[in-house]
Amino acid sequence: MRSGLIAQKLGMTRIFKEDGTHVPVTVLGLQNCQVVGQRTADKDGYTAVKLGAGTVKAKNLTKADRGQFAVAKVEPKRQITEFRVDADNLIEVGATMQADHFVEGQLVDVTGTSIGKGFAGGMKRWNFGGLRASHGVSVSHRSHGSTGQRQDPGKVFKGKKMAGHMGDRRVTTQNLKVVKTDVARGLIMVEGAVPGAKGGWIQIRDAVKKAAHKDAVSPGKFLPAAAAAGESN
Repeated sequence: MRSGLIAQKLGMTRIFKEDGTHVPVTVLGLQNCQVVGQRTADKDGYTAVKLGAGTVKAKNLTKADRGQFAVAKVEPKRQITEFRVDADNLIEVGATMQADHFVEGQLVDVTGTSIGKGFAGGMKRWNFGGLRASHGVSVSHRSHGSTGQRQDPGKVFKGKKMAGHMGDRRVTTQNLKVVKTDVARGLIMVEGAVPGAKGGWIQIRDAVKKAAHKDAVSPGKFLPAAAAAGESN
């Protein structure tokens, strides 16, 4: 199991193939995605890589967070995520992840926060059919109708599909194909749409329901900490 990446959703476009057909893609940008910590079985009870991305002013962080970034010798990050990995796939602290960590043609799982829609009715939120347009129904044409049973059990079961807050939740879209990567600009283009609005933070992982791609490199593609420090200077 390899580490994933943290990327920012930049928007959608399309890529033309050699035969003239086009593929709709979502462009994900790596905003200085670096390893800021490790979790080991001896110390923490599990093995994981802690990644950070984006930038944030140090004055806006707590003293504890500033201390963690100081120990890792990396700039403060806006977004922090842990990725579970195998023990032999740990990546050194300070390494900068690259876009070709995922290869073209590989299937990935993409996780983000869906766009919030506010309070929505049953028809919009769950695709209910609504009540009848006539024959005694007035005012309540778009309501979802009865939600309970009789005196027994005398309650509405938890999880019942009803009107309520729609969107703004963690969503994972599985088995999206990586169409193209641009290492120089730190861009990953995946086929189709991914959850979230433009500017939202996205987590990309190897597809869990598909076999690993034959060209995927373990533990991944990255610039070592020393090389990354040299580029920044």
